[in-house]
Amino acid sequence: MIQDRFSLRGQVGVVTGAGRGIGAATAVALAQSGADVVISARHGSQLAQVAEAVEAAGRRALIVKADLMDLDAVAGLAAAAYDEFGRLDIVVNNVGGTIPNAFLDTDAAYLEEAFHFNVSTAHALARAAVPLMLKGGGGTITNISSVVGRVAGRGYLAYGTAKAALAHWTRLAAEDLAPHVRVNAIAVGSVRTSALEFVLADENTATEMSQSTPLQRIGEAEDIAAAVVYLSSQAGAFMTGKILEVDGGLQSPNLDLKLPDLEVGA
Repeated sequence: MIQDRFSLRGQVGVVTGAGRGIGAATAVALAQSGADVVISARHGSQLAQVAEAVEAAGRRALIVKADLMDLDAVAGLAAAAYDEFGRLDIVVNNVGGTIPNAFLDTDAAYLEEAFHFNVSTAHALARAAVPLMLKGGGGTITNISSVVGRVAGRGYLAYGTAKAALAHWTRLAAEDLAPHVRVNAIAVGSVRTSALEFVLADENTATEMSQSTPLQRIGEAEDIAAAVVYLSSQAGAFMTGKILEVDGGLQSPNLDLKLPDLEVGA
């Protein structure tokens, strides 16, 4: 049966940034598909709620409260999964993000921080996870990238550069790790999460963003979680090194930050 290819029964996953939004929805989706999960973020109270949803799906959750900017902490999630569950099959590098900024306000340190948070963390966890995956015959890594990693918009220089780097890291790592570990990414569009709450709270902005999206709506976290299940399961077994675009059809950013032109002679 085709639905059997989407099953993750008996597998173990790690999801970073799992306290809310895409990470939380992904952890629950993996559990509903049969996997036990390690969930990590800074806030334990949020993780507790996600763990309850995982357990309601009949699977086990291990909460690891950590600052995921710390590369040792994020790498340690792989060993935590193996020690608790005896295997590791799935890694979802969801943690990341960078606040938009004007070009002249984006110094080198800001750019490096964006790269660290979006790329170095993914590399640290993947590097720690791969040897453990190979003990069980292989596994999958899914990185959460962004539409802004492939299209241009004012104010997104640091974020877009980091997400583009993560997308190409995905392609390169897939070559290095084939055939036993598949590596893919999801380029997400605007998704209704806490990161966008302050924007979507304005009804006019929310309407403008929806109307600027070909599918005429803002994405839901479950849209991304479903794609993660596909890439992590046998349903996506013939995919590696690919960027799956789950963005409502965007060909440009649907949030105009309205940054002005630089002034000549100022």
